[in-house]
Amino acid sequence: MSTRSYDPIPSRRVAFLGLGVMGHPMAGHLARAGHQVTVYNRTAAKAESWVKEYGGAFATTPAEAVQGADFVFCCVGNDDDLRSVVLGEQGAFAGMAAGAVFVDHTTASAEVASELYAAATERGLHFVDAPVSGGQAGAVNGALTVMCGGDAAPFDAARPLALAFAKAVTLLGGPGSGQLAKMVNQICIAGVVQGLAEAVRFGQNAGLDMVQVLEVIGKGAAQSWQMDNRGKTMVEDKFDFGFAVDWMRKDLGLVLDEARRNGSRLPLTALVDQFYADVQALGGNRWDTSSLIKRL
Repeated sequence: MSTRSYDPIPSRRVAFLGLGVMGHPMAGHLARAGHQVTVYNRTAAKAESWVKEYGGAFATTPAEAVQGADFVFCCVGNDDDLRSVVLGEQGAFAGMAAGAVFVDHTTASAEVASELYAAATERGLHFVDAPVSGGQAGAVNGALTVMCGGDAAPFDAARPLALAFAKAVTLLGGPGSGQLAKMVNQICIAGVVQGLAEAVRFGQNAGLDMVQVLEVIGKGAAQSWQMDNRGKTMVEDKFDFGFAVDWMRKDLGLVLDEARRNGSRLPLTALVDQFYADVQALGGNRWDTSSLIKRL
């Protein structure tokens, strides 16, 4: 866990739903910032382990976890997972008090964000869609970028808490805007990683010392986060870390579905999505997204 310092704000009662590779450290930052955190995870053993590490409490249902919470944060797998922890008799909305704020960090569809915003509004609750960028390292180091959609007042209330695990938390528009911004983010990443993969393999085939080449061109116009953080590991053929190919394909599926709805043409994104399918066929489901170079 990062040793980062936290800006002092009043302690609040908080729930965190979903303790995967992202949620576990994110919830940990909230606890270390002084908030009273109750966690829920579908696999109870992960919740028990989190409490042993950070204190706080764990609950056996989302509805129980959110009792008395001013803010509920969530980070699960996909639209269906999100609905399962939010809706129904044991879902979070059933246990939240009027005026409480639900902040969803799942990368999901803009449609489900709008659906849950409407369901929250009917119950006198607030819903902010807030997908994140920065990967597992960003979550551990408290340096995520959070893209938000929803109403200004609940966003303003939740932002100081979210800064426990983020370096930037920005409201980009109404319900679903955060999810749409995350899709823009993934489109950009897909193209950059494919270009970097082709460049590294080209340089290797040409007999260049690609670690040295990347150091040189990384100081010029070709520089990118992917080059700085993944270029050397691509050269070294190391992919057992980072944002998994399966997760990227899920995200690109959301992108391509939304593109069909809004009439966008995304030929490069669609192509790279198929390249990731090739990586999955090579057994690279859990490899980092930089493993695109493997198919070359």
